[in-house]
Amino acid sequence: MRLAVLYSGGKDSNLALYRLLREGHEIASLLTVIPAKPDSWMFHRPNVEFAGLQAECMRFPWWCLRVSGEKEKEVIELIPVLSRLKDQLKIEGIATGAIASNYQKSRVEILCDALGLKPLSPLWGMPELGLIAEILSLKFEVYFTSVSAEGLDEEWLGKLLDWSRVERLLKLQEKYGLNPSGEGGEYETFVCDSPLFKKKLKVLEAETAWHHNSGTWNIKRLQVLEKPYP
Repeated sequence: MRLAVLYSGGKDSNLALYRLLREGHEIASLLTVIPAKPDSWMFHRPNVEFAGLQAECMRFPWWCLRVSGEKEKEVIELIPVLSRLKDQLKIEGIATGAIASNYQKSRVEILCDALGLKPLSPLWGMPELGLIAEILSLKFEVYFTSVSAEGLDEEWLGKLLDWSRVERLLKLQEKYGLNPSGEGGEYETFVCDSPLFKKKLKVLEAETAWHHNSGTWNIKRLQVLEKPYP
């Protein structure tokens, strides 16, 4: 099926993209939605401005769509532009990286129903630890870009997701009920490399912003690097 993939640049949308390709789907374009408000209910916000550079590293077409960020309204705002892209790119379906968020999954289904497209969520229902294990086994290079949960402090920002971090997340799950996959908004991420990247990214400059019990790691400069091939 020829698909447009909702792409934030985080671990889940990158793993969804990897799985869709493995299943034999054709990727017409990556679609990054940038909400005007940082607390969008539907769309990932930190560092999405660099999603186009990630798409370039993977050699996929990329479109940037801007919405208000207001609950429900931000979804409806997408219908006219997605209708045009459906015809222009010959899209048959829209895919998302939703794992367990009924809100996100149902809103994509509403969009697809309005546009006559098929919704796909290739990660839906995946076990939390299984998802992270797959990401690490595939050697995704994933960094924490926001934290917003008890037990996750400023020290996590800008750190690499690896097995030592996973062990700490599992302990926090036991103590606070935190979702180790971050699906509940506990944290967000940025991917600098994966098996799909023909070139990789290196963060040269970033700034940390911390407010009360949450914070973000805001990337300022990235470098595109060649990857060694065997």
